[in-house]
Amino acid sequence: QEMIIPSSITFIDCFLFYRCKSLTRIHIPSSITNIGCYAFDGCSSLKEISIPPLITIIEEGVFRGCSSLTNILIPSAIKKINGSAFSGCLSLKQMTIPSSISKIERSTFYKCSSLTQITIPSSITAIGIFAFNECKLLTELIIPSSVTSIEPYAFKGCSLFTQILIPSTVTSIGSGAFYGCTSLKQITIPPSVNKIGDFTFMECSSLEQIEIPSSITSIGKNAFSKCTQFTHISIPSSVTSIGN
Repeated sequence: QEMIIPSSITFIDCFLFYRCKSLTRIHIPSSITNIGCYAFDGCSSLKEISIPPLITIIEEGVFRGCSSLTNILIPSAIKKINGSAFSGCLSLKQMTIPSSISKIERSTFYKCSSLTQITIPSSITAIGIFAFNECKLLTELIIPSSVTSIEPYAFKGCSLFTQILIPSTVTSIGSGAFYGCTSLKQITIPPSVNKIGDFTFMECSSLEQIEIPSSITSIGKNAFSKCTQFTHISIPSSVTSIGN
């Protein structure tokens, strides 16, 4: 089914098209200034959509579970993308985040399992909890030097990552941030970080080496559990606490 929203409409309410599973296309006129939270949640047949130019915020869960959506263009007018906005968009292959965005919120791309390419602008300062969790086809990601925080489980299950460069601006890496990155072979933790949290590199089964700087004072529980390919690890004398 296709739907054309008339230009007299300026607002799409929360949950308006919730689980309209037969909806394949929808024309949203330029008169729309706001699309409410979870408006298209579960529209599993929706293949394409254009966000009108007057929209400044992509609300929470707007396109969550739109599993047939392959591409979406985010206009430069967007100032914020709220949590879970594209969670479960299983067919989404690429995404460019506009430079007007300052944070990738929680679960934004959670289980976007076809995502192979994403551009993160230098305006981003934080990558939220579960932001790219289970993005299984994402092979590489350039984290810009504007980023200071990688929150818990941000890249959990990104199983095709072979390497990732963490810039020296990052001061915090959350628990489980790289849990289950099974193709990750090497990683360097910048000296700006002082803690390796619980489960941070758990099940990174291809990880052969890791550089732990002398700034690290504690290593959390199971931080390197099931890292079966480790050939060498040197723990600096600065570390005063190691979890189980």
